[in-house]
Amino acid sequence: MAQRRQLHLAGFFSAVKVTHAHGAWRHTDAWNGFLTGKYYQHIARTLERGKFDLLFLPDGLAVEDSYGDDLRTGVGLGGQGAVALEPASVIATMAAVTEHLGLGATISATYYPPYHVARVFATLDQLSGGRVSWNVVTSLNDAEARNFGIDQHLEHDARYDRADEFLDAVKKLWNSWDEDALVLDKAAGVFADPTKVHYVDHHGEWLNVRGPLQVPRSPQGEPVILQAGLSPRGRRFAGRWAEAVFSVAPDLGLMQATYHDIKAQVKAAGRDPDQTKIFTAVMPVLGETEAVAQDRLEYLNSLVHPEVGLSTLSSHTGINLAEYPLDTPITTILRDLQDRNVPTQLHMFAAAMHAEELTLAELGRRYGTNVGFVPQWAGTAEQIAEELIRHFDAGAADGFIVSPAFLPGAYDEFVDQVVPVLQDRGYFRTEYEGNTLRDHLGLREPRPLGQPSWQAASAPETPVQNLIPASSTH
Repeated sequence: MAQRRQLHLAGFFSAVKVTHAHGAWRHTDAWNGFLTGKYYQHIARTLERGKFDLLFLPDGLAVEDSYGDDLRTGVGLGGQGAVALEPASVIATMAAVTEHLGLGATISATYYPPYHVARVFATLDQLSGGRVSWNVVTSLNDAEARNFGIDQHLEHDARYDRADEFLDAVKKLWNSWDEDALVLDKAAGVFADPTKVHYVDHHGEWLNVRGPLQVPRSPQGEPVILQAGLSPRGRRFAGRWAEAVFSVAPDLGLMQATYHDIKAQVKAAGRDPDQTKIFTAVMPVLGETEAVAQDRLEYLNSLVHPEVGLSTLSSHTGINLAEYPLDTPITTILRDLQDRNVPTQLHMFAAAMHAEELTLAELGRRYGTNVGFVPQWAGTAEQIAEELIRHFDAGAADGFIVSPAFLPGAYDEFVDQVVPVLQDRGYFRTEYEGNTLRDHLGLREPRPLGQPSWQAASAPETPVQNLIPASSTH
């Protein structure tokens, strides 16, 4: 009898107090220790206890100040990015207290050099034993650009063109050491085989990198590439590079459509669709009964101030929505922007949220509850597990991003109540079967793109004695 296909689970939260639910930091059960290592270590231990595949942390490189052209609302009301710890540093603290859990961090391919990014993730992958993932983003807006001495953010598709080259350069660096380059022969005095450490000499349209990297090849070959861009250009990028994709869709039909489109993009890029795992985000709110869970959800959403949602929406769309009174109908705002020929994604967001008949205040509150699109599921543990199984069996995803309603307790509840149901139904592991993140996700170790001649399998072995410089023998 064939073994049942099992789903994957990932945690996702900002290294702050706000991820999708903008009222989460105000929840009576939320901890205030988000500036301490113990806070993140507790969450990591919890998710490892629940046998999660991984957790990963998003990032933003600027406070929200599009709304009202200042930071008072975003910072004062606790919007996204009001506080943002550097995620690679945070996952390092988590790696120290876990042995199996995959750990992902977001670093921009627009504002950091490829050598730095390659080195950070190669180091983390070594120290964690091959459990690290890089969530590749191209950043969002001019506010982030200005924090790096640049007046204007690069145009959307151009950012992805540059990111294509960036990934190529990073992968060359990750593979600049052959697997057996380290020798560590104490008696002969040979640390490494220099014939198996290579310059990359990348010279492209956007980037120039000499290499080699100063970190040997990862225990899992390379860190796993994670990506979350869902624009048409972002999906093509995912098709070429991503090994895991973070998707957000409000209902089953759109989840299925996104799933099939990204898998098609992977196939069109000449890759195996089974080697790209697609996760879709959900926000479960648990209760002893469905009624209790619904009350808890209503309480969570009541904590959202309309303007904190508008602050995030302004940042995401580039539109200063503070220009309009809070009781303005959304249709009026959309007409005004059209008349002024202002390009924006606001109409797309409004349509996706069925928000055309709302006022601006109502839209802000709705956006602040779940960033507009993350499904909020209220129910018992059995009901939540059943929804996950139903969506999984219907081809909505290979796994699920569990977005917390509050931290850290929402993860404790999910691990203690929902995971056992999934395990009993045979849909989720009861123990880790491997050591690396690639093991958890069923991903093969990648081979270097365009494998150069110096990595040919027929290359002769160099005797250890020939690796010692002649001058050192006299």
